[in-house]
Amino acid sequence: MSSELLSYSEAATIVASFARGLSRSRLAVERVRLSNSTGRVLAESIVADQDQPAFARSTRDGFACRAAEASAQGFLPIAGATHAGEAPAGPLPGGAMWEIMTGAPVPAGADAVVMIEHVEREAERVRLLSKRSIAAGDNVVVQGAQARQGDELVSAGAVVGSAQIALAAACGFAELAVYKRPRVAILTTGDELVPVDQETGPGQIRNSNAPMLAALVVAAGGEPRVLPTAADTAAALDAALRHAIDADLLLISGGVSAGKFDLVEPALARMGATFHFTGVRIQPGKPLVFGEVPRREERPLPFFGLPGNPISSAATFLLFAAPVVAALAGATEVGPRFVSAQLSRATDRNAKRGLTRFLPGLCDFNPEGGGLPQVATVPWHGSGDLPAFARSNCFVVLSEELSSLDAGTMVRILML
Repeated sequence: MSSELLSYSEAATIVASFARGLSRSRLAVERVRLSNSTGRVLAESIVADQDQPAFARSTRDGFACRAAEASAQGFLPIAGATHAGEAPAGPLPGGAMWEIMTGAPVPAGADAVVMIEHVEREAERVRLLSKRSIAAGDNVVVQGAQARQGDELVSAGAVVGSAQIALAAACGFAELAVYKRPRVAILTTGDELVPVDQETGPGQIRNSNAPMLAALVVAAGGEPRVLPTAADTAAALDAALRHAIDADLLLISGGVSAGKFDLVEPALARMGATFHFTGVRIQPGKPLVFGEVPRREERPLPFFGLPGNPISSAATFLLFAAPVVAALAGATEVGPRFVSAQLSRATDRNAKRGLTRFLPGLCDFNPEGGGLPQVATVPWHGSGDLPAFARSNCFVVLSEELSSLDAGTMVRILML
C-alpha cells in the first residue's frame, strides 16, 4: 500500500465498498415485539395482510353522495348514517345523501363525500352550498388505493421507525423479524486514562471516549461492549486485542499516531492484520486506520483505529465506522448523514489547505422568520475540546481546496 494519505472521498469510497460487500444472508435474525423494534433493521418484509384501506372510506365528516346529483344543488334526503367502526352500509338510494364520519365506510353507490361545512341542512335533507362544487372521488379513498393484499410495503433492510411501526401494526404484525445487533468491541488505550468515577491524578484524564463511542454505536444500530482500558505496552495491547476477536467490529481509540507510545498498528500487524488505509487527509482524524484481522473459522474482524482525542474519535466514527455498523446491522442505507445549510457567519480564514476539515458547528433548523437552516462554527480549542463539542449538533465541512467560507455560503454539514 502506498504511504501517501488518502483523500476523504477516497477513504470513504473504500469504506462504502466494504460496507456494501457485507452480505445480509450471513447475519443472525431474531423476532422482537413491535413495541421493542424501534431502530432495528427488518430481516423480512412487511406485507399487506389485506387491501389498504380494506374498504372505501371517507376522509371527512359530511355526506356521501353521487357527485352528479349533489352538483345540481337541490335538497336531497338523508337516507342513513354511518360512523367509524360500523360495517359498510347502503347501497345509497338514488337522489339521496348518506351522513358519514371520517374513517367510516362509504356506502355502495356513492362516489364522493361532501364536507359538512359545505352543505346547508334543513331537518333530514341537505344540499350543496351554491358556491361549492363536488366531483367524483372527492374525500374518498377507494379500497386498495394504498396497497393490495400481498403487496410488499417495506423491504428487508429498512430501519424501523414510527412510520414503519404504524404500518406494521395496521397489517397485524405483533412481532417483527429483525437482524441481531452487531457486537462492537470498544478498546480505549492510554496510561493517562482513569475510570469515570475515579479522581484524576497529575497528567491523568477520565475516559470519556468509551461512553461516547458506546452511545454512538447504539445510535448506529450496534451493541457496544466496552473492554478494559489497555496500557501503553505491547503485552497489554496484545492481550486486549485477543479479548476482542469474537466481536463483529472492533473500535480502538488512541495509539494510532506516530509517537513513541502509539503501539496499536504494530499490535494489529502481529495479529496478521490487513490495512486498507492508514491515515486520511482530514482534520480532525488524520491518523485514522481501517483494516481487518484474520480469524480461523469466521470472516475477518474489521477494525477502526480511531484517534484518541474525543472530537477526532467522534468525527471519524460518524464518517467511517457508523456506515459499517449499520451494514453489519443489516441496513441498506449506510452512508454518513450529510445535509445542507447556510453559513450564518464566515469561518476562520487561517485554515490549512490540503485537508478536508470537519468543524464543530451549531445549526438552527428553525431560524426566526423561516428560511434555510442557519449554521455557524463553534469556537473550539482543538479536538480535545469537549465543552465545544457538547455545544455542537453537527460538523461543518470545509473541503481541502478551501481555507475559509464566507457568510451566506451553502455548506454541507455532517449530523451528529
